[in-house]
Amino acid sequence: MDDVRMQTQQLKKYVTRLERRYKTGSPPENRKDRQFFLKVKEETAPIYQLLEEWEKDALKLVKERKINVHPQQVTSTKENMELTLMHSYYIDVKEKQFMELHNSIIYIFDQLLREIERNKPAPGGDNK
Repeated sequence: MDDVRMQTQQLKKYVTRLERRYKTGSPPENRKDRQFFLKVKEETAPIYQLLEEWEKDALKLVKERKINVHPQQVTSTKENMELTLMHSYYIDVKEKQFMELHNSIIYIFDQLLREIERNKPAPGGDNK
């Protein structure tokens, strides 16, 4: 569970940065600019990788009933995060839509962190 907790906390930091990028950035002059695309790809690759690991690990905890979150919430959160990633660079949706995605992601991340904390074994205990 510690892996998912750390992954979720790191992803929450990324979500905050993406929101800042969306609100302070400007869209590319040419949406088909190859240099811009390569920059986005390079900067987002570690986030996509972490997101893949997070989804796999979180779904495993859900399947093992160690956290009480619906599998569809995990999958939807991953998809919403992927959308947020692209929207934060291309600034191609209205702020209301961006913030709805953002808030949905944060809600599930916080719910997951609460579940992990609630189900954490007692220190020194054998969790019986």
